[in-house]
Amino acid sequence: MADIVTNSKARRDYHILETFEAGIVLRGTEVKALRAGKGQISDAFARVEGTEVLLHNAHIDEYSHGNLQNHEPKATRKLLLHKSEIRKLFEFASIKGHALVPLSFYWKNGRVKVALAVGKGKAQYDKREDMKTRDADRELKRAQMHRLKSK
Repeated sequence: MADIVTNSKARRDYHILETFEAGIVLRGTEVKALRAGKGQISDAFARVEGTEVLLHNAHIDEYSHGNLQNHEPKATRKLLLHKSEIRKLFEFASIKGHALVPLSFYWKNGRVKVALAVGKGKAQYDKREDMKTRDADRELKRAQMHRLKSK
């Protein structure tokens, strides 16, 4: 499962409650652009609209060898999920403070999949706390490595 594009902001800004795997409806030039690594989803979000889940603000660059039929880079794209998953996502998204955020695009059996997460927004102090624990873990590993090298 090689990631094509990852959303680095998602885990920083949200507590991830649950993740879903979704297919995505893409045109040929979009797939070719993603194969070339030309995508960005840091500002992307999903919404349940009626009986569909749509991905907004996902930027897939135009394919460099495309013609007049090239795709729109910021087009809204439909996500493919089962009805029960859509219902579950709708229930999560209707709660205040929850958002549907794409974590990554990746290949699975030659098809592009989206790791879609339900996230609860973090407050500023939560982000600072995460940074402190990450720094403490880094210092601990550094000290352990130093101790191993000195033996």
